[in-house]
Amino acid sequence: MSGRSADDLAGAPPDLGSIREVVALLARHGLAPDKGYGQNFLIDRRALAAVVDAADPPAGATVLEVGPGLGALTRALAERGTNVVALELDARLLPALRETTDAYPNVDVRAADAMRFAHAEMPEGAYLVSNLPYQIATALLAEALSSGRYRRMAVLVQREVAERLVARPGAPGFGAYSLLVQHFAAARIVRDVSPGCFLPAPKVTSSVVRIDPHPGVHPDPATFALIREGFRHRRKTLRKNLVTAGRDAAVVDASLDALGLDRRVRAEALELETWRRLRAALDAPRTPRA
Repeated sequence: MSGRSADDLAGAPPDLGSIREVVALLARHGLAPDKGYGQNFLIDRRALAAVVDAADPPAGATVLEVGPGLGALTRALAERGTNVVALELDARLLPALRETTDAYPNVDVRAADAMRFAHAEMPEGAYLVSNLPYQIATALLAEALSSGRYRRMAVLVQREVAERLVARPGAPGFGAYSLLVQHFAAARIVRDVSPGCFLPAPKVTSSVVRIDPHPGVHPDPATFALIREGFRHRRKTLRKNLVTAGRDAAVVDASLDALGLDRRVRAEALELETWRRLRAALDAPRTPRA
């Protein structure tokens, strides 16, 4: 609860760490969180600080924030001296968002769909810091990583998504998406955030994830086309999936043998570097049989 007086509340931006003031802000604008947009507003100050600290953007850096909601994270970033580009798809929230951020000249609120945003607009070495809606988290991060524009990302996502981002071979969440992240970056879970830190409280735990892109990495479409083939049916062997995808069985067998891989191996057992070597082996010229 906020300890501010009525006079304080009338002349200052809402305290977005106060449930009472957030509820009052929503009521004043006739708003309610929309499940269709995945809206769960972060209201816990320590969790907000954890997201910003995970990104650790220097003053003057440009930060892209997706789904600013009511502006709690936006303001925390602005108070670090960063220049925030905040993309909000839900037009209903814009008046409230502008009310909470108008005092910050280093915040640029845009009514925009983040999935249509051209990341090339961001300067090289920018930061991406967001409480991401569940529905777009994986697709948006893939686009952002592929763009090569970001020095670091810090995102708050559902724990299930976080585990996929950081999973290694053999882990339950490991898959093609985990390998994509590993190709572009190093990712780690910083801390979990309980449902009670949000309004409304979601039914699941969330996690802060820090992502540090590797410098100078470019997309590798050939390797990831192979990875998608390999993960097509998780219960089948890698060999079966590749042959089903149209690859020559003899070539697949020879390539697996050349890498010392058991022909019964499954896709989820392979490290990223092994996939690269397998792609090279499959694509290597072969001497025609006599």
